[in-house]
Amino acid sequence: MARAAAPDAVASAAVELARQAALDVADRGAVGEHTKVVARGDRLVSHLFACTARGYRGWTWTVTLARAPRAKAPTVCEVELTAGDGAVRAPEWLPWDQRLRPGDVGPADVLPMVKDDPRLEPGFEATGEEDVDRVALWELGLGRPRVMSREGREEAATRWFAGETGPDSATAKNATATCSGCGFMVPMPGALRQVFGVCGNEWSPADGRAVALTFGCGAHSETDVERSAEPVPQPVLDELGVEPVLIG
Repeated sequence: MARAAAPDAVASAAVELARQAALDVADRGAVGEHTKVVARGDRLVSHLFACTARGYRGWTWTVTLARAPRAKAPTVCEVELTAGDGAVRAPEWLPWDQRLRPGDVGPADVLPMVKDDPRLEPGFEATGEEDVDRVALWELGLGRPRVMSREGREEAATRWFAGETGPDSATAKNATATCSGCGFMVPMPGALRQVFGVCGNEWSPADGRAVALTFGCGAHSETDVERSAEPVPQPVLDELGVEPVLIG
């Protein structure tokens, strides 16, 4: 195994030269104490200085010096600010279309078309779902060239079922009946009709949204509040009590 090169003695001793090179680049007061010397190769070393600039915890000023053969003094090769252990770094860069999340699209925003979106497939290809195939054939050539694929439908169903209008939501757990027996539930045509419908009750928190048939809320058409079995007593009019009123 080859031994690591020993730091060049002349370049290693040139701490002040390296510090001045860092000071020439850094903001005032941003260069801290000298921490160590690292051998980079034959007559090539790096001096490390702590970075004291605000917001750069864990970063280091790295000044690399080189000494030519038989030269008595080293020269500065480069000065750079490098991240060390525990350094605060910017998150990994992602293209904007990968940074977007559901709900980020505003009223005036337009998303680019995804040609190979796995959630969609050509409307003229059979999917195996009778209702979907019937819709696709009917719409062929009428401005809807793609329909949801099986993968797209499964993703949507999983998302809806686990969301606020699914059976595990707080609203559903407090309900005494499910949407499957509610008169305001509008059946959903197509492949998802066995699991979902659309709520048509303006008093429901799910009005106008896809709801699982096992979802429920307090606005169910067939449920009622508990009514008291005891009759409400008639009010008593007190005609004996007199309150004096001073006039004049």
